[in-house]
Amino acid sequence: MSAGRVVMCTGAAQGIGRAMLNAFAVQGARLALLDIDAAGLATAQKELQRDYPHIETFCVTASVADDVQVAQAFDAVRAHYGRLDVLLNNAGISMNRPSLELSPADWRRAIDIDLSGVFYCCQQAGRLMQASGGGVIINTASMYGVVAAPERAAYCAAKAGVVALSKSLAVEWAESGIRVNALCPGYIRTALVDSLIERGALDAQRISARTPMGRLGTPEDVVAVACFLASDAAAFVTGHAMLADGGWTANGYM
Repeated sequence: MSAGRVVMCTGAAQGIGRAMLNAFAVQGARLALLDIDAAGLATAQKELQRDYPHIETFCVTASVADDVQVAQAFDAVRAHYGRLDVLLNNAGISMNRPSLELSPADWRRAIDIDLSGVFYCCQQAGRLMQASGGGVIINTASMYGVVAAPERAAYCAAKAGVVALSKSLAVEWAESGIRVNALCPGYIRTALVDSLIERGALDAQRISARTPMGRLGTPEDVVAVACFLASDAAAFVTGHAMLADGGWTANGYM
């Protein structure tokens, strides 16, 4: 359980990040929300205060791709709460382009947000956690950080980097009591995925048929894994890339 612990989530305004906050609010955590979307953050905070009036929330607006903004955001969390126990390093974007058409700007954007942003937040969290005797970092990667797919060169490269980064930091920071793991979701029914399905960019039926469990995941499927990794039940789990993909990456048949 996370009662009283300070839990910070990036990409907190919607999707998986928003669902994670609900789960940790139920457990009684003190929450820090970070997102580039100030309006979305305000809405998320208002809803959390309405649904969980017993918990404390604190918001910071920042781009994870900007190391200065990230440092300022973590300084603000430290000033407000005095510590950080769990980082849900969740902010990210998709990038689906044919590789021969992928612009340098799109490549840099994917790497800046999906990989560099994860490192900036890990570094700041690591400094806070080391000072207070330990903590937990959960980096949201993807099943496409473990296996590859066409037309996702930048995304796969960034997410594979997140997996390797998580393992490296886990080894380096274990002696400081900091556990670092990568959470690797498959196709999850978020608002973003729903919009891609509506536009015909993703085929939900085909994805479900390709997935051994026969469906897309829900944010709650991912949240359950995050709660386990953050808990004392996972006290000996670090440097791990945990898949929540319904068996997608295990299935070599289709």
